[in-house]
Amino acid sequence: MTTTNQQYDQVIHSSKEIFLNKAKDYGTAWRVLRTISIVDQIFIKAQRIRTIQEKKEQKVADGIAAEFKGIINYAVIGLIQLQLESDIREELDISEVEKLYDQQVNTAKTLMQDKNHDYGEAWRSMSQESFVDLILMKLQRIRQILNNDGKTIISEGVDANYLDIINYAVFALILL
Repeated sequence: MTTTNQQYDQVIHSSKEIFLNKAKDYGTAWRVLRTISIVDQIFIKAQRIRTIQEKKEQKVADGIAAEFKGIINYAVIGLIQLQLESDIREELDISEVEKLYDQQVNTAKTLMQDKNHDYGEAWRSMSQESFVDLILMKLQRIRQILNNDGKTIISEGVDANYLDIINYAVFALILL
């Protein structure tokens, strides 16, 4: 039986492979994206999944799994952009991009392990629809934080919401 950590790593490996191949094709064009643009890209993907779930049909070839992988990769981009906020370079070397990607997903995985310890893998009993709704909620929270000039009173910041989005998408892919 495959453990959660192994399943997590498989999903991340698959998502990372897509990410790095796109970086080889397009470079790091995503460096021009601001936080709101990244949020909107994730929103488009989550909304498409929700529409497919509700209509029970899709007309574009890319399936739900591809959209969840896209959500993971855009959330990683969001975290990298936050990390490199003062770095003005638009093009990053592929080896640096891979290192940055690994750092962010390792942070997300550690968070998942800590929460799994406390919640007893409750996510395994959740529906795919719930993961999409939670991702959409996290996006609304990021938008509100941005409207508050990036400040929160008691709540977690943008980075924590991106980390949760990564983990929700990974969970959905594990359960697919």
